[in-house]
Amino acid sequence: MNFELSEEQKMIQQSVERFVQENYDLSNRIKISSEDPGFSKEYWSSMAELGWLGLAFSEEDGGFGGNQIDTLVLMEQFGKGLVLEPFLANIVLGGGSIKRGGSQEIKDSIIPKLIDGSLQITLAYAEEQSRFDIEDVATSARKEGDGFIINGKKSMVLNAESADKIVVVARTNGSQVDEEGISLFLIDADAEGIDRENFPTVDGLRASEISFKDVQVTSECLIGEKDKGFSILQAVVNDAILALAAEAVGAMEVLYKDTVEYTQQREQFDHPLSDFQVLQHRMVDMFMEYEQCKSLLFRATMETVQDPSLSQRTIHALKHLIGKSGIFVGESAVQLHGGMGVTEELRIGHFFKRLLVIDSQFGNADFHLDKFTSL
Repeated sequence: MNFELSEEQKMIQQSVERFVQENYDLSNRIKISSEDPGFSKEYWSSMAELGWLGLAFSEEDGGFGGNQIDTLVLMEQFGKGLVLEPFLANIVLGGGSIKRGGSQEIKDSIIPKLIDGSLQITLAYAEEQSRFDIEDVATSARKEGDGFIINGKKSMVLNAESADKIVVVARTNGSQVDEEGISLFLIDADAEGIDRENFPTVDGLRASEISFKDVQVTSECLIGEKDKGFSILQAVVNDAILALAAEAVGAMEVLYKDTVEYTQQREQFDHPLSDFQVLQHRMVDMFMEYEQCKSLLFRATMETVQDPSLSQRTIHALKHLIGKSGIFVGESAVQLHGGMGVTEELRIGHFFKRLLVIDSQFGNADFHLDKFTSL
């Protein structure tokens, strides 16, 4: 496999790296996170102007014809700054559902606005009882006349507070845990019968619990075929895992480099901490875990680009490794920084909290290890 980025991808990488360095020092991130809507609308507009929001969409839909590798390039750099802007919710989750299953009319009405940053969207898929099983869907969409009536509740919906549209995963047929019988619907976020309970998450982002009570939608709001939405959902979740893994790799790079720098400066017994062999071994372990994650990320991403049907097992392996290694690198960084590692004033703790959340999104390390061994 050729892991070399193209010239265009290298230019994007440098552009995002510069953006993060100029705008995402810790104090500015904390300030943005504490104010509504939880991200910078100015930065979001800048991302649109730079073309980043259009990378993942085809040229036919108004985008730049990129793929998961381009998303990897962006997300790895976002991970180095703990970027708050809702790229995952808008482009990977909501936008990914639309580009895969939306009718031409839906694509024409949504994708150009996603690309220019004027519309916010998200995907509501998780439920209280489902844990990590995306096929466990109790929210129902009952056929009535020419449309559907949706009832149910969704949990941990990213960016729902700011969303103009919500892609809702609902059951139109079958039992609660059947893959067959799942459908996706595009709904106005302020439609009658929708109630949102918004809250900040431990990593500085925003999420919501959403209730749907007799929400009416037309048949034109259906994304993909009725009862056949699981394949779309699975593909979107796989893309989200790749994106989160890239973000985690970026965060792990910052953690191990900050730790090496700190141990070279901090002295104990008239020696820098980096002189002590046991600490050298720990930092080598941190570096090796980071490198293994990065290599597997490249493999899983390239396999997905070449043939998504053959990449599922590698994606499970990647998510397991990202969870396990991310926690190891985060814990080691905190430990080697001593009490400073958990203070709000030092960025180490913020990166560690983000890695913990990434482990829990779309299935934790143990969940994906079980999936990997069962395939």
